[in-house]
Amino acid sequence: MLLSPGYRRLLLLCVLLGVPIALACFFFVGLQHQLQHWVWTSLPEAAGYDTPPWWWPLPALVLAGLVLAPIVTRMPGAGGHLPVNGLGGPPVGPKALPGAVLAALATLPLGVVLGPEAPLMAVGSGLALLAVRRAGAGGDRRAGAILATAGSTAAISTILGGPVAAAVLLIEGAGLAGAQMVVLLLPCLLASATGSLVFTGFGQWTGLKIGALALPDLPPAANPDAGDFLWGVPTAALIAVLITLARELGHRTVSWTRRHTAVRTVACATAVGVCVAAYALITGRSPAEAALSGQAALAQLAADPHAWPLGALIALVACKGLAWGIALGSLRGGPIFPSVLLGTATAMACSGLPGFGVTPALALGVAAAAAAVTGLPLSSAVLAVLLTGGDAYDQMPLIVTASVVSFIVSQLVRRTEPETAPRPATGAAA
Repeated sequence: MLLSPGYRRLLLLCVLLGVPIALACFFFVGLQHQLQHWVWTSLPEAAGYDTPPWWWPLPALVLAGLVLAPIVTRMPGAGGHLPVNGLGGPPVGPKALPGAVLAALATLPLGVVLGPEAPLMAVGSGLALLAVRRAGAGGDRRAGAILATAGSTAAISTILGGPVAAAVLLIEGAGLAGAQMVVLLLPCLLASATGSLVFTGFGQWTGLKIGALALPDLPPAANPDAGDFLWGVPTAALIAVLITLARELGHRTVSWTRRHTAVRTVACATAVGVCVAAYALITGRSPAEAALSGQAALAQLAADPHAWPLGALIALVACKGLAWGIALGSLRGGPIFPSVLLGTATAMACSGLPGFGVTPALALGVAAAAAAVTGLPLSSAVLAVLLTGGDAYDQMPLIVTASVVSFIVSQLVRRTEPETAPRPATGAAA
């Protein structure tokens, strides 16, 4: 199959698709961040506030619910996948793509406590399937599935550190083996690499911030020792329990919103706003730290963890965790970015324990949270390694241990999920 002319044409098409998909993702994320900056920085400053006041999330989230309700109930695709189901499910097709994009651009900047990864994957798969149909190859279901998966992988690679992280996510999530895995992996690698190159180039050319998950500043390097493992293993287990309980809340929210969907969607968005406002009231800090997807707060926490009092970290985990659980089952977006912030905040809150270092806590927090929310321990370890950069070599044993422990504990804690929920994976698994 690898030597057949049809497969070579498929690889070439994936390279060509990587360019428009990366451009679409770039402008999607760029526009989202411009809107987010306007809502949480420019508008409060215009109203005379240095930072958003504690009540700011309340009207923002009510507006998000009012905008999202008709999209969920009336548009094809209901605004995209429910985030409580992870990144799994069938690829989003061209008909459902407008609803998914509109739901993300209209609500993520308002602070729905979800990330951009699921909408980006919808953009990738939707554009790939549209290209297949335009080329007159819509009847080839196998080629369409590969191209849709390649499109999703190219899109997610733009914010997960490049094509390697996306490829590992695909390998583990799709559950393929042997030659089948290679056949699917090569197009995704090519599309991801091409898309990553274009995405980065446009960022340098335009100067727009694209908001990829990154930690530019980290605490001083420190090798993990016995104390880090002594406290790190139970901390990873604690993170898994918290993330899994929040997901269970998401499943209960799904059941609650099946009836009177429009009204209850607005009610859930309002509840998210109350949780975020409660964080600002309790801590006296900006509500933006608990709202939004968490990339900015994660970078701030990694750069200066001592600027966050223990009480603020606990309040962040409690308030944002509750808001995230509600949003998972009612709103639209990605589940990974907020969970990584929750896991990191939990680990940082525990880093004051005797013999537990800040840098090891940061690394295991990322890995444990990602493993608990995705069910993909290898991909989670790779993501943590990429985020910790030069410190990853020393922290790798702790990262892998935390990822495995979190995965096992989350499986033990997790109750039986609804049969309609797909296994955690990329859009390729379907």
